[in-house]
Amino acid sequence: MHTLSRTVLLLAILGACSHDATSPDGALPRTAALARGGSDVGAVFTLSNSASGNAVIAFVRGADGTLTLAGTFATQGNGTGAGLGSQGAVALSGDGRFLFAVNAASNSITSFAVDGASLTRVSTVASGGTLPISLTTHGNLVYVLNAGGIENITGFSVSQNGGLTMLPGSSRPLSGTGVGPAEVGFDPSGSSLVVTEKNTNRIDVFAVGNNGLASAPVVNASAGQTPFGFAFNQQGVLIVSEAFGGGADASAVSSYTLGTNGTLVVESASVPTTETSACWVAVTNNGKFAYAANTGSSSLTGYRVDHASLTILNADGKTGITGTTAIDVALSRNSQFLYTLTADSHSISAFSVRQNDGSLTPASGASGLPVGTVGLAAK
Repeated sequence: MHTLSRTVLLLAILGACSHDATSPDGALPRTAALARGGSDVGAVFTLSNSASGNAVIAFVRGADGTLTLAGTFATQGNGTGAGLGSQGAVALSGDGRFLFAVNAASNSITSFAVDGASLTRVSTVASGGTLPISLTTHGNLVYVLNAGGIENITGFSVSQNGGLTMLPGSSRPLSGTGVGPAEVGFDPSGSSLVVTEKNTNRIDVFAVGNNGLASAPVVNASAGQTPFGFAFNQQGVLIVSEAFGGGADASAVSSYTLGTNGTLVVESASVPTTETSACWVAVTNNGKFAYAANTGSSSLTGYRVDHASLTILNADGKTGITGTTAIDVALSRNSQFLYTLTADSHSISAFSVRQNDGSLTPASGASGLPVGTVGLAAK
């Protein structure tokens, strides 16, 4: 299939960042026991990406961060059964009421209503393109990134019950074709969308009007090679991982602020992780700490964010050690726990986050995920 061929091409280009987990173990997760007695209970969600029926896998998060399987919830679409080379395959709405997921092989996206760690499917609609790999939400808008064919972003309105309706005329192409996009994301104000392009070393910025429609992209050069995952902090600082083509110990993280008319102003340029293939990024709610998942090193590198400048937390780049082949990363809504999806380990690694210095302490995660699982969202 054309979409699968393009996926394979992207995987080959990026090496470890787009690592394709292979294992005969297709069982659902084995999980640790649920901790009781705490009031801070949330949930963690990931996506099976199964080619024979995609589903969201949901976990209850205990007050100590422990994960317990809550169930699997069908999307009514299919995944690719392999890595997508993207960040944001699942995303929670700002108020946590809805979850959105991509069906990469079905060219569709699905919305769910969220009740704790239980999901009810609301709608599954065409993505407006080929091979949807990432999505983002702000207010009553969702935008999806389509990575196949003529790569584009396409917008949707979200009804009060979580139903999705495509916005007519919302599709916008990226800077060209074959650009290898990795993620789409709103800035905190919802007035801008950002897309990273791995193959071109570019970052696109789209202005979003009051009608929800995005403008044509303003194309910015990335500070470093192979810009991949990113996150904004609440102060509007854009923090982007740079895989540097999978070069050994060569990856880095850069920070930017949004200038006028969609331009990006570099604040910290390519601060090294000292690790390999930094591909995914999460930022704490207070905006003080950022973490990059290093796919080729099975590690997390933490940074202190001072205004818009980045300083590495650990000189050796190892703020946390994950299971084999760290990919997606997410923080709980209270930023007390950080989770990484680990492709070759078929597991979720968990850490508690020390709020004063950003250091990480290993915690109990979950194992036994299906082959090809992608995406991570937490609340």
